Amino acid sequence: MFSSAAREGTTTKSERTRGLLRDLALRSFRERGYDATTIRLIATEAGVSVGTTNYHFASKADLVQDLYLDVQERHRDAAAPLLSQSTDLIERLRIVYTTGLDQLTDYHAHAAEFVSAALAPRSGINPLSAESTPARDITEGLFAEAVDGARTGLPDGVAEALPPALFLGHLLLALYWVYDDSPGQARTRRLLDRGLSILRLALPLARMPLVRRPLAELLALVGEVRP
Repeated sequence: MFSSAAREGTTTKSERTRGLLRDLALRSFRERGYDATTIRLIATEAGVSVGTTNYHFASKADLVQDLYLDVQERHRDAAAPLLSQSTDLIERLRIVYTTGLDQLTDYHAHAAEFVSAALAPRSGINPLSAESTPARDITEGLFAEAVDGARTGLPDGVAEALPPALFLGHLLLALYWVYDDSPGQARTRRLLDRGLSILRLALPLARMPLVRRPLAELLALVGEVRP
């Protein structure tokens, strides 16, 4: 029933309890949203004390970080086999972006609650916070893989600076998706398609000597937003 415990091959009572709490929390986030999911609620559903729950997860922010990891691990699992099917950069980026959006679908009804809680710069669930590094590294790693495995002909400085900028693009696209009330968030998909079409036209300019250096510097500047 509780997949994470089985997947991790946990054997001790402590590990089983943590896996149970984690899975109950992830389910609650999907079904109830951020605001209605509390440590006390998870403890009650698990049949353990609040103290036991706090032993494994000191705060709700810790549970959200496990949610981030779960979403991005699923993102990686969905994108990896598809990336092997193309060497075209834009198509590889499309795979990373669309599979990322796909993993968010179950959370759309309550997504604005997570955004509201994450907006504070010192929030423990801010996607740019130090606490979010493990999940963020998975996403940025997917973009790096998409760039590295493509036939691009891009200058090294540009290719190396692309993944952090693409990750920030992913965050902005996800933010647009949160407030997209079109059926199946179709407007977000159209925005992505148009953006990738423009990128396909613009990237060849990176090979021009007059453009190469300022573009690499601009991408590096964008990448500095990432901690």
